[in-house]
Amino acid sequence: MTDAELVVRTRTGDPEAFGTLVSRYYDACWRFAYHMLGERADAEDVVQESFLRAYLAIARYDERDQFRGWLFRILTNQCRNALTSRGRRTRRFVQDDIALETAPAAPPGPATGMEDAALVRALAQLDPAQREALLLKYAEGLEYSEMSAMTGAGESALKMRVKRGSERLRVLLGRSLEDPPFGSSGEPSA
Repeated sequence: MTDAELVVRTRTGDPEAFGTLVSRYYDACWRFAYHMLGERADAEDVVQESFLRAYLAIARYDERDQFRGWLFRILTNQCRNALTSRGRRTRRFVQDDIALETAPAAPPGPATGMEDAALVRALAQLDPAQREALLLKYAEGLEYSEMSAMTGAGESALKMRVKRGSERLRVLLGRSLEDPPFGSSGEPSA
């Protein structure tokens, strides 16, 4: 069953249809939120809130958009709100040497697809806009047009964020500029 069919069934009051959408996208949403926020509990809260908001707003969903993009737009906004609300806490997280040394390599929960501890720590040190762009591009495999529709940022700005984020990530990982920080699957390259 397609996402569009599940949305129609959800709108007619079929709760199992929305449950199928949740099952279909939960892992990807959790992985994105975890890498954006750096903490498992925060990621779970943001994902839960995002699915709740999506469910409550499903009547306003424009069927011309891809459901995944619409859902990730909600998720991205929730991640931004979480980062804004904790502001200084995030900065402490990435600057605290103890936190960096103890950052989880593979947190309990859905597979991250990027379970290299060094990569997780390096991502946490990026500017949130760069981190968001890198995750959408490489971990989720989105095209710039999809990313633009999702984030509201122009494609040129997103390309610049990916470029600068990749360069910073390579420096943080101690890799040369010729080594991509991510493999084609979104996992860290060797």
